Amino acid sequence: MDIQNKTVLVLGGWGLVGNAVIRKLMPEKPKRVIVTSLKKEEAEEEISRLKKEFPGLPDDYFVPWWGNIFVRYDFKDMNRYELLEDPEKRKVLVKDTMEELTDEVLRNSSIYKLLSEFKPEIIVDCINTATGIAYQDVYSTYHRIKKTIETKASAQDIAAETEKLLCTMYIPQLIRHVQILFNSMNHTNTKIYVKIGTSGTGGMGLNIPYTHSEEKPSRVLLSKSSVAGAHTLLLFLMGRTPDGPITKEIKPTAAIAWKRIEFGEIKKQGKPIEVFNVQLEEATPLTGKFKLKADKQYKSTGESLKSVFIDTGENGTFSRGEFEAITTQGQMEYVTPEEIAIDAIREIKGGNTGHDIINALDHATLEPSYRAGFMQHAAVDKLAELEKLHNVNSVAFELLGPPRLSKLLHEINLLKINFPSIKEILKQSPKSLSEKCFETLKSNPKLRNEIVSISIPILLPDGKSLLRGKDIKIPPFRGDNELEINEKAIKLWAHDGWVDLREENMKMWQERLQTILTDADSIPDADTSSMYVRNKKYWNNFETIDIGKIVGWIFIKEEKGERMKA
Repeated sequence: MDIQNKTVLVLGGWGLVGNAVIRKLMPEKPKRVIVTSLKKEEAEEEISRLKKEFPGLPDDYFVPWWGNIFVRYDFKDMNRYELLEDPEKRKVLVKDTMEELTDEVLRNSSIYKLLSEFKPEIIVDCINTATGIAYQDVYSTYHRIKKTIETKASAQDIAAETEKLLCTMYIPQLIRHVQILFNSMNHTNTKIYVKIGTSGTGGMGLNIPYTHSEEKPSRVLLSKSSVAGAHTLLLFLMGRTPDGPITKEIKPTAAIAWKRIEFGEIKKQGKPIEVFNVQLEEATPLTGKFKLKADKQYKSTGESLKSVFIDTGENGTFSRGEFEAITTQGQMEYVTPEEIAIDAIREIKGGNTGHDIINALDHATLEPSYRAGFMQHAAVDKLAELEKLHNVNSVAFELLGPPRLSKLLHEINLLKINFPSIKEILKQSPKSLSEKCFETLKSNPKLRNEIVSISIPILLPDGKSLLRGKDIKIPPFRGDNELEINEKAIKLWAHDGWVDLREENMKMWQERLQTILTDADSIPDADTSSMYVRNKKYWNNFETIDIGKIVGWIFIKEEKGERMKA
C-alpha cells in the first residue's frame, strides 16, 4: 500500500530496528509517526533526535508514547515485578490473561487505548515479543513454588506464588496479546501489520554455544524460540482471517547490529556496572555450601566499568571481543537494522522481498488438494449408502470439538425428519416446527438419548426445562460446578451448544433457510460460469436437505468463519 499521508505506528521505535524503520519511512512521506518505547525517557529521547534529524516538520509530526503494551493501560508504567508483588494488581493480571476476552478486558488494555487514540493505518512492530515474554522465566518461578511448598509455607504464600506462576506462563500471555491486538486493529481499521520477529537463537541450532545457565542450550533460550514460533503461527492465522489487516512477519536469523560504537560507561539493566576492589587474600574457600549471594560486603573502588563498546540495541552492549566472537563466520554472524527496515518498507508497499515468513508458510504448507476435493463426493455418498443400509442418521458425535456444530446438526436433522425439503419447512409456523420436533423426540427415545449422551442438552419448547445427561459441554467448566441461571445465560448456552426447541429458534432457522433459498434463486439459470458455487443444483433444487451443507453455510455466513486462503 501507499505509505504517503498515512499514520504509521512504530512499536519499539526507540530500539535498534525501530530506529532504522523510522528513518527509512521518512522518504515515503507518512502523515505522522507514532513512536513507542517501554520507558518515557526512551520515547522522548527518540522524538528529540528525530526532530533534529528531520527539521521543518509540524511539531506534532513525531508523537511519543510509552509503556508496557502487554498489560492493561492502568499498569503500563509499572514495573512488572512490582505488579506481581501487589496481591490486588496480581489478581487483575491473572484475570486479564486467563479469563475469556471480554469487552472490558479489551477496552482497558494498553494496545486498545493506544490504537484508539491514534488510529494508525500501518503498524510496524519492532518489539522483541518473544524475549519480553520468555525471559519472565517460568522455570525460576517453578523453583520458588517448589521451595515454598517444601518449607511448608502457609496456604496464602503458596497461593501467591501460584498466582505469580500463572502470570508468568508464556502461551496464555501470547494468545491474549494477539487476541487484543487483532481486535484493536479491526476496531481502528488498521490496514497492514508488519512484525519484526525473531528465531530466538540468532539463526543457530540446538548446538548454540551461548547459554543462560549450565544447560546447553538453556530452557530459557529455547522458551524464547518456542514463543517466537508460536507467535508466528498465531500471525499466520491472523493473516488468514477475512477483513483483518494484511499481516506480514520478517524474522531475522542473525544477530542485529549496530547502533553506535564508543568509549564510555558500561551499563547493565540501565545502571552503571560498579567496579569492586577485591584482594587476593579475600578468596573464598570452597568448603561446605556455596552461596550464590555473598554475605560479605565488598568495597567499591568508586568507579564504574568503562571501555570501548558496540551498542546493539535490545541485544545488549558488547565488547570488541564479544562482538568479534559472536559475529565471526560460522557463529551468529549479523544483519544490519537498515536491511531489515528496507525489507519492512518494501513489504508494506506490496513488494516481494522473499523474507515475509507468513507468505513463506502460505506457500510451504500443504493446502487442500484437488484429489481430496474430487473424492469428497464419493466419501459422502458412501456414508449415505451405509445410513440407508443400517437405517440410521449419522448426525453428530461431538468428538470433533465444537458443541455448536453438534447442536446445529441435530436441530436441522430434527427439521429434516419432519419435513423433507426446505420449502416444506418454510410453509410451517415456528410454533408448528417447535411442536413437531418436540413430538419427534418424545416418540423417538433412541434419538433423544443419543443427543444427550454426547453431552448436548435439549432445551424444551417452554424454555424453562432442560433434558440432559450426566455431562454437558455447554456451559464449559470454568472452576465452578454451579452457575447462576438467568435469561442471558440461557440465551448464551442455547446458542453455543443446546438443541433449542423454542419457537424463536425455529423462526431463526426459517430465516436462514429463506436466505439460502433466495440467494440461490437470485442466480440466473443461464449463468453456467464458475462464479457461483452454492446455486440451486448445489442444494439439489431444494428437494432434499443435506444437513452438513446447511451447517457449513451457517459457519461461513453467520459465524463469519469462511476459509480465506486455499
